[in-house]
Amino acid sequence: MRQVKAGIIGLMVLLVLALVPAGCITVPGKAGGNIIAVIPLTGVISGVSSPLLYGQVITPDLVREQLKMAEEDAKVKAIILRVESPGGEVAPCQEILAEIEKAKESRPVVVSMGSMAASGGYYISCEADKIVAFPGTLTGSIGVIAQIPSIKGLFDKLGIEMQTFTGGEHKDMYAGYRNLTVEEQEMMQSLVDEYYDQFVEVVAQGRGMSPETVKGLATGQLYTGTEAKELGLVDELGGLDKAVEVAANLSGVVSPEVKYYKPSPLSILEELFSLSGGGLTDLLRLRMLGLSGQDIVLLQTLTQPYPQPRYSVY
Repeated sequence: MRQVKAGIIGLMVLLVLALVPAGCITVPGKAGGNIIAVIPLTGVISGVSSPLLYGQVITPDLVREQLKMAEEDAKVKAIILRVESPGGEVAPCQEILAEIEKAKESRPVVVSMGSMAASGGYYISCEADKIVAFPGTLTGSIGVIAQIPSIKGLFDKLGIEMQTFTGGEHKDMYAGYRNLTVEEQEMMQSLVDEYYDQFVEVVAQGRGMSPETVKGLATGQLYTGTEAKELGLVDELGGLDKAVEVAANLSGVVSPEVKYYKPSPLSILEELFSLSGGGLTDLLRLRMLGLSGQDIVLLQTLTQPYPQPRYSVY
């Protein structure tokens, strides 16, 4: 009986915590209009949040929500984005960068890089007023990757023959049921090249470099924080304390009060059943069919209708 009561009390506590709205954790300091907001951006960059399958995710909605909270607080004099990301999908990276550029119109924005802020993680960082990285931070990886899985060999082994009907000469080129023609390979490469040029243009504009200089660095390789500073990809070496110092200098704040923002928590139902995306529900269904974790990952790969070019390390 006691165990049942304890369980009910524990569930009630979780329900109360789930109802706590997004907010901030403030480091005690001198009150007044001297706040520097720290917004954590951790995880893969994606258009939708799928925490149960992919862990923490950075989405445009998340960034928009956090930046709006800071912009509406007149006491916030500067914003620090604590970026910890290997990158992700191209369009969400571009949408996030647009939100950051908008925030810069009202107050300084400084990026503090964690252990990795590479590819798309660097993309969303490069137009900040200043970038601070640890000497051992992995950054850079300026480039694009797109993949179309070829499953024809697998289908042949399984004895599966796919009959495809299309309206449009290249409509089935992304399905993976056949090899791409030379023309289609050129089309894909042209798409990747366009995204690459867009990445180079953003870095050139954000870092005050010529496109030719950026292209010399945009080989897809990772750089340490020390190398990135020597190459002009970051401004200062150090951690969050250094970023606070830089942000205070940019905003003219003498004795800054640091406020740590946190994203809106998922409700218990969203955590357990991912109602917004059906993630766990689908996962449970697949597990009930006897599929292993590897099978599920393979299935997700095979059911992607189109390739997603990515500004991503992986």
